[in-house]
Amino acid sequence: MKHSPEMIAALAGTMRSSVSRRRLLQVAGISSVAVAAAACGTGGDDGTASEGSAPQDVSDTEKTVDWSNWVEYMDIDEDTGAYPTLERFQEESGISVNYTEDVNDNNEFYAKVRTQLEQGQDIDRDIVVLTDWMAALWIQNGFAQKLDKASIPNSANLIPRLQSVSFDEPRDFTLPWQGGFAGLGYNIARYQEATGNSEMTSLDQLFDPALRGRITLLSEMRDTMGCIIAWQGNDPANFTQEQFEQAIDALTEQVQNGQIRQVTGNDYLAALESGDVIGVIGWSGDIFALGEDFGFALPESGGTLWTDNMLVPSTSTHKKNAEAVMNFYYDPEVAAEVAAYINYLCPVEGAQEAMVAIDPELAENPYIFPTEEFLNQTSVFMELTPEQNEQYERLFQTAIGN
Repeated sequence: MKHSPEMIAALAGTMRSSVSRRRLLQVAGISSVAVAAAACGTGGDDGTASEGSAPQDVSDTEKTVDWSNWVEYMDIDEDTGAYPTLERFQEESGISVNYTEDVNDNNEFYAKVRTQLEQGQDIDRDIVVLTDWMAALWIQNGFAQKLDKASIPNSANLIPRLQSVSFDEPRDFTLPWQGGFAGLGYNIARYQEATGNSEMTSLDQLFDPALRGRITLLSEMRDTMGCIIAWQGNDPANFTQEQFEQAIDALTEQVQNGQIRQVTGNDYLAALESGDVIGVIGWSGDIFALGEDFGFALPESGGTLWTDNMLVPSTSTHKKNAEAVMNFYYDPEVAAEVAAYINYLCPVEGAQEAMVAIDPELAENPYIFPTEEFLNQTSVFMELTPEQNEQYERLFQTAIGN
């Protein structure tokens, strides 16, 4: 089913207004910590996570799990502050979950635990939720334990589009928690005043001189450059260095001619709300959280798709318990409950049907339950080697004036 811009806008208006997970990202700049760690990783010779060195699993005697996740990324009872699905898991399984919202930035979290991971010391976490490229880094460096799919039978419910990813083939170490999109966000009223148009659907419109000095781009290199690479007719999932540099030239031009007001992290939202900024390359969840006066669209040339992934750290001693948690959240009815609250892309097959009983409108929202046709408008940014990551980040930082 193809969704028109009008239908998507209407559906977006049904989404819950809340602080989004992506809204809390910090400006990372060049990931020197990640690059250095990747270059001196502890994985096998083939760059993948090593096996055979996992600590003893004491799940049978210690019924507990320590889980680190992003803020506002779980269903919550706003009156009591309790997490309904987590409480039900604990009641049904007898496993106590210590749930902590302490992942505010991928690089920041990694820097906090990197030394312990390298030394094989317990980081006191059995599940961590990391964005795809950071999950790749943990796998490359041997910091993730291979999952026992027999303990996670519901993992078979993973939607087809996310079953095979370059950084974890075939999902031996990770399961997606949620996903989202980078695309075009805009202040509808201000955009109409400036251009006479009510919808923004292309980067050509974002770079319209009528918006000069009133647009921002994301400081997350993969999302901004992914959108620009696609705009130029190339594939963000498989591009050459020449194509990346071509996109850098286009970005540099837009910065130097004054079109771009700022390249920023999560703080672009305040300027979008005030009207100081009219259009952005931004994150779907962010824009939906602002409400019906703001629009979001995947560019006609294509947006980017990202996932945040659950993995078991190499130092975890409660792997079986962690897998029980993963299995619970891959139950379609449970996944639907979470999706109804946080409104991100749900990775669980069958959750859309379960959502009908909770909120029929959300069940039709393509940003939560995208069709294959909808997903084909997006790309997962190409996996980079440590050397490529460092080089491309430097080119990006230079282009935006850092």
